[in-house]
Amino acid sequence: MAKAKGAIVVDTAACKGCGVCVTACPTKVIELAAEVNGKGYHYAYMANPESCIGCSNCGIVCPDTCITVYRAKAVATA
Repeated sequence: MAKAKGAIVVDTAACKGCGVCVTACPTKVIELAAEVNGKGYHYAYMANPESCIGCSNCGIVCPDTCITVYRAKAVATA
């Protein structure tokens, strides 16, 4: 079975840094940034993008729908 490669895009201006996505991520891809957005919140970002599998857990649990998830089959290298 081919592994999936994923990526997320976080609307950093709308993210309130609740951290629900951080705990929902099974591969520990997401962390809260040290910087703050315009509202003063530490927003979510992809700390380990190479580990993202595109499972969509983060997008599903985000209460403000700030996360868009992209998924593609990983290209096998021989």
